[in-house]
Amino acid sequence: MTRQVEAHHFCGHQNEEMRQCLIYDSPDADARLIGLEYMVSENLFLTLPDEEKPLWHSHEYEVKSGVLFMPGVPGAVQRQDLEKVCKTYGKVFHFWQADKGDNLPLGLPQVMMALTRDGQLYENLAKDVEKRFGISIQKERENRAYMKGPEHGIHPLANGAGKGLKTVLRETDCKPIHSVHRVFV
Repeated sequence: MTRQVEAHHFCGHQNEEMRQCLIYDSPDADARLIGLEYMVSENLFLTLPDEEKPLWHSHEYEVKSGVLFMPGVPGAVQRQDLEKVCKTYGKVFHFWQADKGDNLPLGLPQVMMALTRDGQLYENLAKDVEKRFGISIQKERENRAYMKGPEHGIHPLANGAGKGLKTVLRETDCKPIHSVHRVFV
């Protein structure tokens, strides 16, 4: 984890098992759409093939540590939803590496991982967020200590299976299709 960005999620619930979120670099009107996240229940995550699981991260630490929060949502309502999020897994791709200062979304979309343990979050980023949103990450951590993560514990292949992941572009041969018939109406 060599880079960290502030990410604001705006999510729609497909159903109780899946959410899909658009990710912006700020909550402001001029925010840039930088990525997307799919969030799934533990049950749905466990049905994924093993080669897929390293692309997904757990949300237990983000929730229980207090770094994931919902600005403007009353604490009791926020905690009720975060109790559910604490048990989920997410798959994130950022299309715009906004922290690099690019004016456009350049390069390949990148798999992004979440914070998974103490000591990873840049202190200056934490202090800036606390100041701007009037929150205390430590108080949120204390308020969420009772929350439970995935029923079966965090899957060992989640969170990049403990390794960093990077999207790469590689050239492949495109085999011609033998017979193509086009019908124009």
